[in-house]
This record gives sequence, C-alpha cells and structure tokens, in this order.
Amino acid sequence: MKKIISLVMSSVLAISLLAGCGSSSDSSNSTNSAPSTSASSSTAAVSSEANGDAVKTGLAVISSIANSKDAGKEDGLGQVDSTVVAVTVDKDGKIVKCAIDAAQTKINFSAAGKLTTDLKKEFKSKQELKTAYGMNKISKLGKDWNEEADAFAKYVEGKTVAEVKGIAVNAEGVPSDKELSATVTIHIADFTAAIEKAVNSAKDLGAKAGDKLGLGVTTNISKSTDAADKDGVAQAYSNYSATTFGADGKVTSCVIDASQSDVKFSKAGKITSDLKAPLKSKIELGADYGLGKVSKIKKEWFEQTEALAKYVAGKTADEIKGIAVNAEGVPSQAELTSSVTIHIGDYQAVIAKAAANAK
Repeated sequence: MKKIISLVMSSVLAISLLAGCGSSSDSSNSTNSAPSTSASSSTAAVSSEANGDAVKTGLAVISSIANSKDAGKEDGLGQVDSTVVAVTVDKDGKIVKCAIDAAQTKINFSAAGKLTTDLKKEFKSKQELKTAYGMNKISKLGKDWNEEADAFAKYVEGKTVAEVKGIAVNAEGVPSDKELSATVTIHIADFTAAIEKAVNSAKDLGAKAGDKLGLGVTTNISKSTDAADKDGVAQAYSNYSATTFGADGKVTSCVIDASQSDVKFSKAGKITSDLKAPLKSKIELGADYGLGKVSKIKKEWFEQTEALAKYVAGKTADEIKGIAVNAEGVPSQAELTSSVTIHIGDYQAVIAKAAANAK
C-alpha cells in the first residue's frame, strides 16, 4: 500500500511541476475509449453540415508583452496584452458572427525584484470593465473600448477575411472608412490579425447559422514569483472559450484555449524576457506544452480540453457547471475520466462567461 501511495504522490508532484500548469492535474490512468459524447457531437456536426446551415466555430488569441518596463524609481511592469476573437464562419468563408475582447494584465515588481501586485487581484477583461476601462474620457466619440470593439465586430459580419484585411485605415491604423470611422477610432491591426487567425482555425463542430456566439475570458496571476536565485516571473494566466448556443440554450459547439504569458525580471528589477518574442497559446503549443509526457493517459492539454469541449455539446451552462469532479477538481464522471484528467474549474467558469455574453 505504501508503494502505491508513493507512486500516486510522485505523479501528482510531477504534474504540479509542469510549467506552472495551474489548472492541470492528471490523476487517471484509465485507457478506455473516448466518451460517447464525442461521437454524438461529430454526428451533430455532420447533420448540421448536411442541412446547409452549418457554420464553423473559431477562436484566436494574440498576445504581447512589449509594453513591459524595468523597475527604477518607480515599480517595474510586466504587462500582457491579449486580443481575443471568437467567430462563426459559413461555407463561403463569410463571418456570420464575431465577438472581440481583450485581457490587459499589469503586474508590478520593485527594483529589488519583489512583486508588488496582490496575487489574488481580480483581473477583468476590457468587455467586463466597460466604462471602468476609461477610454470614453479621451475618445473623440465618447465611447469606451467595449463599444468600439462591438461596433467593429458587427461591421465585419458578412465579410470574408480578405474583405476585413482590406478595410481602409489611416497612417495610425485607425479606420478611415466614413461608415466605420463614425463608430471606431482605435487601431484595428490586432483585431484584423486575430479575426484572420480565428477564421483560419475555425472548424465544423456542430454550430448552425442562427446560434448565439459567446466569448469568455478569465485571468489570474497566482503563479507569479519574486526574483531570488532565479529570475522572478510576472505571469498572466488566461483561459478563453468560444461557445455557441442553440435556441434551447444548449451548447452546439465549443473551443477552449489558454495562455501562460511570462515576463521575467532579475533581482535588480530588470526585465530579462525578450519583449518581441512571439507568444503561443496552449493549442498553438500543441505537444510542445508537454503534458503528454507526464499524463497517465498520455494526452496533451489540447487533446483533453478538446475532449471536454465535445462533452459539453448538448448541455446547458448549468449542466456544465454541475459536471461532477473529485476533491482535486478533476472530472469523476465515467464518460470523462478516460479523456480528461486535468482540473476543469477554470473551463467551467469560462464557458459560463461565454453563456452570459452570448448573443
């Protein structure tokens, strides 16, 4: 018995060490086949496509740490800016629905390499902040970021990626089209790039043209650390979900992604990360994320969240919230234990946000 307990504890420790996974924990060694809901989800996608009203569902994230700063007389700043886009796309490649949000996470550290931002601080997305973001105070239109992002999202509906990329802008990257400039006065380069990325990644997952589309974003900085023998880390850990809902309020398609964006700094408060290095989401990292190496079911993060996304199809937000988990937050329902062995609390939360935002 002691040997078994020792093996279990070793597995838990190995997973805890994996890249500060945060929400990741692998506690199942089942090798059963994929859950039956995967087959029903695929059947729904095929059926919808056969009816001619099928749409693809896409999610994309573009992150940057370029605005981070060294500490000096004032605290340093680890700033992560993530533009997030969810889309549905028809058979002709035209955007049916679009939702845009952004997470701007600011983490301060001192010239002594100590974090000065509360690690339990709540970070809201720009859509959640609304007027609290404060752009309306300086906008020529008196509109805040969420209003202008919503206006741009509405403007691109019915357009292809080529048409979106062709939207005229001035030297500052702001729309110069008369119709659009009446509602959007912010740079749209990140919007356009994220929309292209979301459309290109979109898949037939079961959604239909009339479904509502919701985008959910959550962010925490709990894995950030002071500098000591090793560099400190200001880490923005964000989760994202693009989820569609039918008229009955049940999920028709779902995509889950996450990003762990690090800004490293020395004991002298100097940033040691390359601020221009490209940042990838966990889906983009694929096998490079490395969960498969320590997972008892040998599945990567993207494979496990993909299985969860298929499982929630056909369920309401309340039913998803009620998915049974064990004391570690890992699914305990037989349909999921063979394919999902990571904590799912963050994903239940981000789908719930998508449901609340769906329109």
